Amino acid sequence: MCGIFACHHHPEVISFKPKALQLAKLIRHRGPDWSGNFVKNKTIIAHERLAIVGLDSGAQPLTNEDDTLALGVNGEIYNHVVIRHQLGSSYKFKTQSDCEVIIPLYQKYDIDCPNHLDGMFAFVLYDAVKDRMIAARDPIGITSLYMGRASTCPGAVFFASEMKSLSEVCDDIMTFPPGHVYDSTSDQITRYFKPSWWDEDRIPSSPLDYMAIRTTLEAAVRKRLMAEVPYGVLLSGGLDSSLIASIAARETLKAQSIDVNGEALTGVDEKGNLSGAASWPRLHSYAVGLPGAPDLVAARKVAKFIGTVHHEHTFTLQEGLDALSDVIYHLETFDVTTIRASTPMYLLSRKIKAQGVKMVLSGEGSDEIFGGYLYFGAAPSKDDFHRETVLRVKNLHLADCLRANKSTCAWGLEARVPFLDKSFLELVMNIDPAEKMITKDRIEKYILRKAFDTTGEDTKPYLPDEILWRQKEQFSDGVGYSWIDCLKDTAEKFVSDEDFAKPKPEWGDDVPTTKEAYWYRCMFDEHFSSKTCADTVMRWIPKSDWGCAEDPSGRYVKSHLSAVDQ
Repeated sequence: MCGIFACHHHPEVISFKPKALQLAKLIRHRGPDWSGNFVKNKTIIAHERLAIVGLDSGAQPLTNEDDTLALGVNGEIYNHVVIRHQLGSSYKFKTQSDCEVIIPLYQKYDIDCPNHLDGMFAFVLYDAVKDRMIAARDPIGITSLYMGRASTCPGAVFFASEMKSLSEVCDDIMTFPPGHVYDSTSDQITRYFKPSWWDEDRIPSSPLDYMAIRTTLEAAVRKRLMAEVPYGVLLSGGLDSSLIASIAARETLKAQSIDVNGEALTGVDEKGNLSGAASWPRLHSYAVGLPGAPDLVAARKVAKFIGTVHHEHTFTLQEGLDALSDVIYHLETFDVTTIRASTPMYLLSRKIKAQGVKMVLSGEGSDEIFGGYLYFGAAPSKDDFHRETVLRVKNLHLADCLRANKSTCAWGLEARVPFLDKSFLELVMNIDPAEKMITKDRIEKYILRKAFDTTGEDTKPYLPDEILWRQKEQFSDGVGYSWIDCLKDTAEKFVSDEDFAKPKPEWGDDVPTTKEAYWYRCMFDEHFSSKTCADTVMRWIPKSDWGCAEDPSGRYVKSHLSAVDQ
């Protein structure tokens, strides 16, 4: 990942430049490898780079031959090799960066250019000839992006990878919506991503194809191994991360066996073959938890089974508590679920970066698209089940994607999420939801498990049966049940009954319903005091009509309790 900061139509852009560079420096943790900037007319683009592809030539902002187009990108474009071949000699590339293809795509397709990208990204592009800026974010919002305006600077529009770069200069900040593009010519944001499954009231009926699920997810993992630096996998021992790790281990071995020209571009070609990727001889996997945590035990079994070099990191309750304020600062949220799960991920990311790794694969998104959270077992009907999956996917950028992106980027580590691949989403979100429902005969995510069950096949198993069919644990539970208990107990000490009974007036109707939530909100306010910052946050609200417990922990779901009792 990288960090971008930009301002278009600043009346005093030259005198503003030193301030702009200071604001960009606030997100240098996202891109510690190099800093660059571009200034022309009344526009500035500043970039903090994390170099993963095009190491020697990919410094940003990227420009065309005559410097009339300037581009700042945070993300990875997995189909850049295919795009380059399609463009042929119509554009003269200056770098081997996967992101440079955005410039000729803009020249050819204008603001529809994001539709031609397969990847995770947030970008700003300035057209000096037209004095025009466009900005766009990937379809699901894997990569973070914010947009702001300032009453002290009318007519200007600001963009940044994280809110902290805008909070000092903007009094109007919004989360840039995923799958949208902004055009300064019209000063409008419009949706470009319009998949077949977007309307939650359109209930799909496509038949189930287990092999399609398997091969499409394998392809999604393969393209995300595009890297010229050492990479690894996050391995919690749950189904999702274990499957991704297993596939990645297989694909890494395949990539090592392909003899490619040293000048070959790093990426996936038209046939889906990966070339030029760097890796250690064996894939490295990483797990985190309190000593003796359920996830650590399961992750150890998976690592041994798939043959990774496994790294197990533990943290103490006090270390987790000590990190909370920093976690909230980096995440820019006060949502209880997100903070609980992000703290172990934040601590683990620092350990991973210290070992020289810049990119990891992660399992986010599976629970949303397959209805894997245990409360889905209470869905009244298949239609309700499907609507909830669509709504959960639409809100991923405010929850799990935000966690995965910012917990890792806090230490200059990039997380890639194969389950949110566009092709995989198109396939799975169109499956008849009756196939996904949790019943007495079908555990959550049954069809994903079955797709990778090789029983009766002449194929090496992907995972041990005890892992493939392991019940869902929320990540914040799996790292050790005492973690959540500790957070609740500590909140009781920090938040008095008197304070809890008198929420701050500036919170309006968004009042915390537990002392833990109240505590997090107070820490958030210490970093981001303005209401416009708080308005970018979405808190998890339990589906009371489905009988959801107030606490988001999976331990409080009846199906989890019954499984534990057995």
